[in-house]
Amino acid sequence: MSYDVFVIDDHPLFSRGLAQLIETQANFKVTGMAKDGEEALAFLQEQNPSLIILDLNLGQEDGLDLIRKILEIKPDQKILVLSMHDERFYSERAIAAGAKGYIMKEEAESRVIDAIKTVAEGNIYLSQNERERIASKSDEVFSSDADISKLITPLSDRQLQILTLIGKGLGTSDIAQKLDLSIKTIDSHKENMKSKLHCANTAELRQLAIEWFNKTR
Repeated sequence: MSYDVFVIDDHPLFSRGLAQLIETQANFKVTGMAKDGEEALAFLQEQNPSLIILDLNLGQEDGLDLIRKILEIKPDQKILVLSMHDERFYSERAIAAGAKGYIMKEEAESRVIDAIKTVAEGNIYLSQNERERIASKSDEVFSSDADISKLITPLSDRQLQILTLIGKGLGTSDIAQKLDLSIKTIDSHKENMKSKLHCANTAELRQLAIEWFNKTR
């Protein structure tokens, strides 16, 4: 069986390198690449790839939202997330959004190929460490990383996106412009986030966001 692969990543150099890696494998061929959701959805109106590989960080777009949009038009589409974001904080969200696998860009090439083949064949892929972490969540040791992970669990995907942008140093108006939302909407999200994250004020939210961003990049 042959597999057509479609890559969605906003770094063309990385996409080309990934394509070269994929095509070292028999029966795998990269038939398209896109740098954002608009290009990706246009491609998918005409083509039916066996597998989509996408990054969560697509400039102004949210990769989790794109997963949902893809599955709205192609409910059976196999999607593998290949991202720089720490799997401890994003893999479960990606799977919940409809992806069939999650692997970090820092993994060895052999593991990336393993993830690609696993998802292409219709199975779920997560690293062994992530499988063990999820299986043992109820017995998780309470460390600083675990603390933050538990804190951000109640956040919606949009709120997690906003938290990350705050951690990058963006202000409310910058975040509103980047996400194409109103300042009022961002302020409303931030108020809800302060409540969920037990932050007494905006300064505490900003500090937590910076810590969060530094741990996940």
